[in-house]
Amino acid sequence: MTKTILICILASFTLSFLFCAALIPLLKKLGAGQNILSYVKEHKTKGGTPTMGGLAFILAACIVAAVACGFSDRAFSVTLAVGLGYLLVGFLDDLLKKRRRDNLGLRPYQKIIFQTGVAVLASVFCCLSGLTVLRIPYTGFSVDIGWGMLPLGVFVFLATVNSVNLTDGLDGLAGSVSAVFFFFLAALIGFQEGDGAFALLSYCLTGALLAYLVFNTNRASVFMGDTGSLSLGGFAACAALFTGNALVIPIVGITFVVSSISVMVQVIYYKKTGKRIFLMAPVHHHFQELGYTEGKIVYAYSVVTAICGATLLIPFI
Repeated sequence: MTKTILICILASFTLSFLFCAALIPLLKKLGAGQNILSYVKEHKTKGGTPTMGGLAFILAACIVAAVACGFSDRAFSVTLAVGLGYLLVGFLDDLLKKRRRDNLGLRPYQKIIFQTGVAVLASVFCCLSGLTVLRIPYTGFSVDIGWGMLPLGVFVFLATVNSVNLTDGLDGLAGSVSAVFFFFLAALIGFQEGDGAFALLSYCLTGALLAYLVFNTNRASVFMGDTGSLSLGGFAACAALFTGNALVIPIVGITFVVSSISVMVQVIYYKKTGKRIFLMAPVHHHFQELGYTEGKIVYAYSVVTAICGATLLIPFI
C-alpha cells in the first residue's frame, strides 16, 4: 500500500499544480479578486489577489481519490458528495463577494442553514450505516454511542467547517495546517484500519494542498476562498466521523480550535466590557499585530499541528 499512497500523493500534487497554474490566469482575466477587509491594514496590498483557488486542489484530490478508490464504499461516496457540496456553496459565497465587491457573500443564516442541513444528513447516515463507534484517542478503547452520533456529528461538522474557515486569514496558513492535519489523519486511519478509502482521500488532500501552497505562500498568487476552506472543513469532519475519529479533531486540529475560541472569547468579552483581550481576532491576526511575520506564524501553526498529530501515532509505534 505504500506504493499506492505515494502514487496518490504525487498524482494529487501534479494535478493540483497544473490546475492552479491554469486557474490563476483565468481568475485574473475574470476579475475574481479578493476584497480585503479594511481593518486588516497589513493586508492592504493583497487586494485583487485571485480567490476561489480551492477549486484547483479540491477537484484534483477528488479526481485522484475517486480513481484510486472507486465508489464501492458508500461512506466514501457520501464524503465526496459532502465535500463537493461545501465547495459549491463556498464558490457561490465567493462569487457573490466578487459581484458585490464586498466581503458579505451569502448571509450568515443562509450559510448556517446549509451547514446544519448537511451536518444532520451526514450524521443520520452515520447512524443508519452503523458508523457510530467513537474511538478514544491514545487508547485502544472505543464506544458505540448509537444515535448519540447524531448530535455529536452535527456539532463536529459545524465546529470544524467554521474553524477551518476562520483559520484562513494569512497566506499559506489554512493550506499548511490542513496539509499537516490530513497527513496525520491519514496515518492514524492507516494504523487503525489499513490504508483504505479515507486514508487515501486524506493523503490525496495532503498532496493537492502541497501543490497549492506553491502558489499560496507569502506573497500569495491565489487564495483558496470559502470555496476551499468550507470544503476542507467538510472533508475533515466526514473523514473523522466516518472512521470513528471525531475526538482527534480538536487534537490534531488544535490550531483550528484556537482560531474559533479566540473569536468567541473576543466577542463575548467585548460585549460585556467594551474591551478586547486580543489586538485582533482570530488570534493569528493578534500575533501579526505584535509584529510577527506571516511566514513565522504559519510555520509555528504547522509545527504545533504536526506535534499534536504525531502524539496520536505514539500508541501504534
